Amino acid sequence: MKTLTAGRLLPVLGTLLAALVCALGPGAAGASAHAALTSTEPASGSVVPAAPRQVKLAFSEGVLLSADSVRVLDPQGKRVDEGKPAHVDGKSNTAAVGLAGGIGDGTYTVAWQAVSADSHPVAGAFTFSIGAPSKTVAEVSAAEPDPVVDALYTTGRYAAYAGYLLLVGGCVFAGVCRSSRSVQRIAVGGWITLFAATSALLLLRGPYTGGKGPASSFDLTLLGDVLATKPGAALLSRLLLLSAAAVFLAVLFGSYAREDGDRTSIERRDVAYGLAIGGTVVAVGLAATWAMAEHASAGLQPWLAMPVDVLHLLGVAVWLGGLAALLAALWSGEPVRRAEVLRFSRLAFASVCVLVATGLYQSWRQVGSWGALTGTEYGRWLLLKVALVAGMVLLASFSRRWTGRLTDGRPAPKKPLPAAKAVRAAATPERAAQLARQREALEKAAGRRQRDADEPRSGLRRAVLAEAGVAVVLLAVTTLLTGTQPGRAETEQRQAAPSGGARTTAPAASGPAEVSVPYDTGGANGRGTALIRIDPARSGNNSLDVSVTDPAGKAVDVPELEVSFTEKQKNIGPLRTALKRTSAGRWRATGFQLPMAGTWQLTLTVRTSDIDQITEIRNVKIN
Repeated sequence: MKTLTAGRLLPVLGTLLAALVCALGPGAAGASAHAALTSTEPASGSVVPAAPRQVKLAFSEGVLLSADSVRVLDPQGKRVDEGKPAHVDGKSNTAAVGLAGGIGDGTYTVAWQAVSADSHPVAGAFTFSIGAPSKTVAEVSAAEPDPVVDALYTTGRYAAYAGYLLLVGGCVFAGVCRSSRSVQRIAVGGWITLFAATSALLLLRGPYTGGKGPASSFDLTLLGDVLATKPGAALLSRLLLLSAAAVFLAVLFGSYAREDGDRTSIERRDVAYGLAIGGTVVAVGLAATWAMAEHASAGLQPWLAMPVDVLHLLGVAVWLGGLAALLAALWSGEPVRRAEVLRFSRLAFASVCVLVATGLYQSWRQVGSWGALTGTEYGRWLLLKVALVAGMVLLASFSRRWTGRLTDGRPAPKKPLPAAKAVRAAATPERAAQLARQREALEKAAGRRQRDADEPRSGLRRAVLAEAGVAVVLLAVTTLLTGTQPGRAETEQRQAAPSGGARTTAPAASGPAEVSVPYDTGGANGRGTALIRIDPARSGNNSLDVSVTDPAGKAVDVPELEVSFTEKQKNIGPLRTALKRTSAGRWRATGFQLPMAGTWQLTLTVRTSDIDQITEIRNVKIN
């Protein structure tokens, strides 16, 4: 059987990571609604005899409100809400806005958008009627994140987690196991990555939640609004803590790492205690900036969930970040001692125990039931994360076997390379530089041969490399979980819909709706078929994709294409959407709001010339 070498393993890990990035890219963008809208007053689709004084909304977790978080539009599309939205009786999971006096009968549309307490933007819409339903021309659109801003913000979140792991794990490995230049690069690289990612997240936070473009990242007014929110304060606190972390790194890899003959053992021990206490405070503080702004700060038992989340993140950092530091030391060919590897092995085992204990609590809190574990997207990603952790533990057993075979025998001294004398005897500086480069290449090759000749260390390096590859995938899945609606919230959202609560924008299990509409305008080239796809075909925010083909099935452009929706039973609509041409024969619209469930009348108007036009009508079910 062939030995799995690093050269064979790297392409495998690269392919696996590329597949994961593809899977997490487009597919993960839709799962960002964390606060489920559970009920409204007046109820969605209801008819009330008189105008209410205010409109109230209730969510499954706390939300952050802005001046336009709740807008109420009359049948003519004019705003009739008064004042700023506020929480009801100080409850953060509610929102209410007053209505103007003297409003008449008819169907009113309520459009809402807010920031979930775990820092993710949410939005939706619903309708209610006063006296009797009526036609309405109100058009609402959710403030969806700009695609470029969304991509940059998501990348920043991944980079921030990776930077924290490398920073904390590298420092712990240096302080407990081994300090070297390669380990220093890991820790310093983690600090730089975390600082850059946090700065980018702070600038992009306003455009991300407000649906604005990347050019507004440097809008000071928008930045000031972000700093007044909990996520903004958490990001700013992280930058301040990173300033303290820079001082810590300078001491850990500077004066403390150098063997100082003038320093007594007692003085060195005091410095070690100071570094341990200060490093723990900084590491806990950095972890708390995530706990105070994401899942742990909302929902059940936040007073317990936040400390547990901090412990969980610390355990991940010590384990995975330390693994990266160990791999860097082994890869550089440094003489890593058996005792140092054993110390990290015990440290990793303790970290895994912490992860298991805290992970069980977090799973119960975020999932809530066995059904949600397999029936929600969050639960399925959580199962994948558990499988990856189990895979890493299995790979760690191979690492322990190789560790047991390590010896601390010193390698044979290197023989001086003949190039050294040639360099000194070179006639010209150019020739001396050329010979020096050749000598450096020969020394690197000799070092690699000497490193690979140590079978236990080569085996340990391959095992740790495999662990690190799985760790990269595990980190990606963990970051994705922070951007996915928890299973408990999704279950509450589903239960709220059939009980008369507000319909939200959660995706339906039945998937998108497709309607095929043949048309014939009667003129030349007037026949064809329009395929209309509505995703997710639920009340609230939807996207429309329209593709037009001729009788031969070839994509064809038409001068004019219009799609509208009407709810006949309640006289709502027609609601029109602005279609944008994306390619030949294809149009798309995003952020299109259908305020309630039911059977809607889809009206398609196609014009193929200046005088040839036809309108086709179909029915479509909206959940």
